[in-house]
Amino acid sequence: MARKATIERKTRETDIRVSLELDGRGASEIQSPVPFFDHMLTQIARHGFFDLEVAAQGDIEIDAHHTVEDIGICLGEAFKKALGDKAGIRRYGRGTAPMHEALVSVILDFSGRPFLVFNVDLPKAQVGNFDVELVEEFFTAFCNHSGANIHVNLAYGDNLHHIIEAVFKAFARALDEATQIDPRIEGVLSSKGKLE
Repeated sequence: MARKATIERKTRETDIRVSLELDGRGASEIQSPVPFFDHMLTQIARHGFFDLEVAAQGDIEIDAHHTVEDIGICLGEAFKKALGDKAGIRRYGRGTAPMHEALVSVILDFSGRPFLVFNVDLPKAQVGNFDVELVEEFFTAFCNHSGANIHVNLAYGDNLHHIIEAVFKAFARALDEATQIDPRIEGVLSSKGKLE
């Protein structure tokens, strides 16, 4: 059974379509009006070995907040849908990624109970024209709509681009591990017999 999903979301602020295949090869086609964020979404696909397509338009004449948040919503829903009843998945995943002087780890659990811990102290600043505070907004949206418990921890780092890219690469590696099928698991990996 193919583990894939397509999610569409259209509001007065954004028009977004996300297609995801969990058992992919890392191929991506990302088009939004936020180039730096496109680069980060490409990291999710490439380092998580997911095939990912994102086509997004948004009211960036105001700012990129709605676009980034709504992509997070759609990507979270795509993971939730593609995972189905979560039978056989490892459920837990962890990833650590260095990027020059920065080191970030992400640990997550597709428990069905969303919760985000974001220990990355990002200033109110920009990388290019991207407001770095939107990174946490993306993860909040993804967390709430995928039903994942996500812990993001920055060990150290100075350069904002390096820190953010390490976050997304570590996230991709954690997603890859958590979504893999383990033949030893019968049903779902829970003593309750249910993940929600």
